[in-house]
Amino acid sequence: MTLEHTVKSYDEELNRLQHGIAEMGSLAETELQNAVQALVRRNAELGHQIVQDDVQIDELEQQATSQVVRLLALRQPMASDLREIVAALKISSDLERIGDYAANIGKRVVALSQTPPFKLPAALPRMGWLAQQNIRDVLAAYAERNPDKALRAWQADEELDETYSSLFRELLTHMMEDPRNIGSCTHLLFIAKNIERIGDHATNIAETIYFMVLGEPIGTARPKGDSSSYMPPPPAKH
Repeated sequence: MTLEHTVKSYDEELNRLQHGIAEMGSLAETELQNAVQALVRRNAELGHQIVQDDVQIDELEQQATSQVVRLLALRQPMASDLREIVAALKISSDLERIGDYAANIGKRVVALSQTPPFKLPAALPRMGWLAQQNIRDVLAAYAERNPDKALRAWQADEELDETYSSLFRELLTHMMEDPRNIGSCTHLLFIAKNIERIGDHATNIAETIYFMVLGEPIGTARPKGDSSSYMPPPPAKH
């Protein structure tokens, strides 16, 4: 998809923008990976570090925004170039939000480390792995300008949603069975929701890449596997 322009500096600016997005993506993926490790190990120190590391992603997003504004103002891009530049702006915003959610997980890990030990449900680190894989896949799709990879990453979010719904019910059960679990399980529910939202932002990126390459949106509504918002009411007491 990359085109050579008559003005060499234009290509250099586009390349800098693309490299910045790739760097943001790598940092966001690493933040999530560290957040899951901190959770599994109940490592408050690593949780604090994740919050501090998020500043780098915020700075890169600001740089990307400045580059986009400059390109739009000075180059007046059209067609595929315009899609490329606007896509970079949208993707950088989604990556910044992924970093924020990873930082939120870090904060919850710090709080969780101060509660009584609670056996971590296997579905929670699995959610982290699925979300991390989705981020990796959309970054590969962006680097390769590959709409098919973007579509597969978009579809893969359904498994993450289904895992979240199952975990939601499991944690609620633990809370109902023993009120002493409420504190720990509440933190874990927030962590799970943050991971689920990271998956949603990864699918946003997939949609953006698909449109950037082909100039048309993904044609079908994405299936949602998250049924946690539609939990049936408890049976009436007689």
